[in-house]
Amino acid sequence: MGGWFNQVFSKAKRLSFPVEDRRVLEGLLPGEPVVISGWVLCGRDATHRRILKALREEGFQFDFTNQAMYYVGPTPAPEGKVIGACGPTTSGRMDAYMEDFLSLGVAATIGKGKRSLKVVEVMKRYQAVYLATFGGAGAFLSQFVEKLEFIAWEDLGPEAFFRIKVRDFPTVVINTVAGEDFYSF
Repeated sequence: MGGWFNQVFSKAKRLSFPVEDRRVLEGLLPGEPVVISGWVLCGRDATHRRILKALREEGFQFDFTNQAMYYVGPTPAPEGKVIGACGPTTSGRMDAYMEDFLSLGVAATIGKGKRSLKVVEVMKRYQAVYLATFGGAGAFLSQFVEKLEFIAWEDLGPEAFFRIKVRDFPTVVINTVAGEDFYSF
């Protein structure tokens, strides 16, 4: 990378997911750049519905504790690549599922756009954060993905439940554990 990107993200806070201790989220500030490494869960609204249905009806088990959930439905991977374009989905589409996922232990969500006031309050109650990444830059973001593993429902294509291993994936803090909202500044 070059220019502004290096200036901003070379000094960014670093987080690894799943986090070992959620207290690392307490010091994050609205608008602060954060780079993520580790494993990040992925799915969009259809994935969220399927997970919740499976948890209730099918005995599906998965440990969401201290995980990050990225709202993404990637394009097919080009030859020799791990993943295709993997830009964020509008986060408001997942607002209806937020409390369910936070109650399962999710510590952070990643997407684009504003969250509802109700969701910000829910995040505050569960001590979770919302991070945003670059909308319209899916091809750029794919370079930070080292590995992709399907968890369930591979037949759903981009709506499958999967996880990605990322290194230095760029994000910005939008909502803090204290309920601060970058968009309100």
